[in-house]
Amino acid sequence: MADTIWLHRFSRHPAAFAALSAIAAFPRPTSLSQSLAPDLAGLRHYRGRLDTLIMRWVTELTPDHLSVDIDYGNRAGVRSSRNVGALLQHFFNHQTHHRGPVATLLSQSGVDVGVTDLLAVIPHVSH
Repeated sequence: MADTIWLHRFSRHPAAFAALSAIAAFPRPTSLSQSLAPDLAGLRHYRGRLDTLIMRWVTELTPDHLSVDIDYGNRAGVRSSRNVGALLQHFFNHQTHHRGPVATLLSQSGVDVGVTDLLAVIPHVSH
């Protein structure tokens, strides 16, 4: 939900990123309790499409893009102007903030969620 909201906001960046044009196919959520899909399979498909969009978008980013401020309104209609680099940190941090408790609940229910430690995917550097 939050990713879709933020990607719609990022799509108004002056650079007009080609990858973010695809966010138009994702309806802008009208509430935080809105369902994004009718079932888990639908949510998996939605999330996969969104993750592909995000991966394509970040390949377009440059340091200059991150130094720009964007204007947006929150769900309550309060207007803000903030730095894209800082907002991007928030965007990814917000994902991990919610995925941690979900992984815990699944694990407590007996589901093997695999390795969730970021260190496990950071390549070793050989000297």
